[in-house]
Amino acid sequence: MFNPLNHPILLLVLSAATFWLAAKVGQRLHVRWGDSKQGNRDDFTFVLGGTLTLLGLIIGFTFSMAVSRYDQRKNDEEQEANAIGTEYVRADLLPAADADKVRALLNAYLVQRMRWYRCRPQEEREINAQTARMQTQMWASVSRPVAAEPTPVAAVVLSGMNDVLNSQGYTQASWWNRIPTAAWMLLIFVAVFCNMLVGFGEQRRSASVLLILPIALSVSLFLIADIDSPRGGVIRVHPQNLESLSDSLHLQ
Repeated sequence: MFNPLNHPILLLVLSAATFWLAAKVGQRLHVRWGDSKQGNRDDFTFVLGGTLTLLGLIIGFTFSMAVSRYDQRKNDEEQEANAIGTEYVRADLLPAADADKVRALLNAYLVQRMRWYRCRPQEEREINAQTARMQTQMWASVSRPVAAEPTPVAAVVLSGMNDVLNSQGYTQASWWNRIPTAAWMLLIFVAVFCNMLVGFGEQRRSASVLLILPIALSVSLFLIADIDSPRGGVIRVHPQNLESLSDSLHLQ
């Protein structure tokens, strides 16, 4: 299903147009029902200031949510690289033939994981299916020799492979953990309402003045959506730890 939150540039354009239209609607309402008495103006200024403060707080909290999720995705990528690298070393505890097979599978799996981080949304399902098949092969390559010779040392290798599989699940979960839709709806609703108030309070009928807040808000929403979108944004999690691990394994 199409989700505009996965396309931050589209959200930027749509939100800027929506906020500007809301400001124009507020300006038209002022022409029809506005009251220019000083007392009413003071009350309106107080309400406008409080509403804009509330909007700023909501934007700040939403931005904090997006950044925390981005940091979690980076940490999970690091943990995944550590798990693969540790299991690659632990493979030495297996018999030589089994160790070579496990290392080969881990190398191929590492390439697959780096590909997953760089893939387009339409490629993700195919890569996930291939990853699941490779995980089954890796688990079998470790569990069979451990079952044939169940020693404490072999159990360490089995535990390491379990960490490799779990780390991929944690990564996937963090990529699914997005800002809730209800939070986006609240943010957009308050932003539209604030733009209407700004338009209602604008008496000079200047189009340039009414563009300031919509542009600032739409850029803020663009930045939040870009950070929160793992694949659709410009700011993405680069698999630098996985790439560093791949380079180090090729040098061995």
